[in-house]
Amino acid sequence: MSSRRMTRICRFNFQGKTQWGTVSGDSIIPIAGNHITDFLSLNGKPPEPVGNPVALDRIEILSPIEGPRNIVCQGKNYAEHILETGMNPKDKDYNLFFTKAPSSLTSAVGEIVRPPFVRLLDYEAEMVLILKKEIVGRVQITKENLHEYVGAISLANDVSARDIQIPQGQWFKGKSYRTFCPVGPYVLLTGKEELVRISDLEISLTVNGELRQKSGLNKMIFPAEETLTELSGLMNLSPGDIILTGTPSGVALKAPGGFVKRIVSFLFSEKKIMEIFVKKQLASPKYLKDGDLIEAELKTPDGLLDLGKMRLRVKAGE
Repeated sequence: MSSRRMTRICRFNFQGKTQWGTVSGDSIIPIAGNHITDFLSLNGKPPEPVGNPVALDRIEILSPIEGPRNIVCQGKNYAEHILETGMNPKDKDYNLFFTKAPSSLTSAVGEIVRPPFVRLLDYEAEMVLILKKEIVGRVQITKENLHEYVGAISLANDVSARDIQIPQGQWFKGKSYRTFCPVGPYVLLTGKEELVRISDLEISLTVNGELRQKSGLNKMIFPAEETLTELSGLMNLSPGDIILTGTPSGVALKAPGGFVKRIVSFLFSEKKIMEIFVKKQLASPKYLKDGDLIEAELKTPDGLLDLGKMRLRVKAGE
């Protein structure tokens, strides 16, 4: 990678005005633009400043992604995560996709609201691809032309209500409650130079200071170019749509093996299966509780690429 500095932008509120800015040290420099799509074709270059720097501790950070947008997610994209969900990674020969509701989008600095009926609240730190080019048919995307389709990357937490997702088989429902898709705090604008370093990025997540997740993105089973190629043959995608690329191991969920699940499904009703699952999972101390602080980061070891720190507090909903 050349000596050019990374370009990180942020959507924020300052003195009652929503705007965008370029992050520079402990300050943010206002830039012209209203939506994330205004910056995705810059190929990693910094936007022109239009105002004076403002200290980061004086602003309210907002989600860089606004609905309605497609939020496409990859499931079980790290071998060690597959193992902890009760499956054998050697048996996985397909890319697992699901979606989240756009209304789940929220700031990376703030609160995750736990619905009152959710008892098994889980976390999943993930890299986000932000698309810059419309896709309306199948295209072949490679490492060499990935920069033609991806204009930025960011960090997300695929918050999950496991007591909805697993017993009911409701991935969309269990992952789509409001505030269940925090993104940011920063967006890293990307050109070819930045995207060739995706595999150098490391993702980590802590809960109350305890390290829960840590992995290099080089351990992904299906890399970005393969995933986007497959999605292009499946659906239309627009600039500003996002792809969550899967989470590494370390989540609270510890699912039973496939054989055990088949036996249980044969012997018990759906209601009883849910009761058994929830009771078993409640024994784990890793599920999120009200007041817990979740922090996540995505950066290269040399610090040349750094997406900032996500900082979220769990709050009980009404």
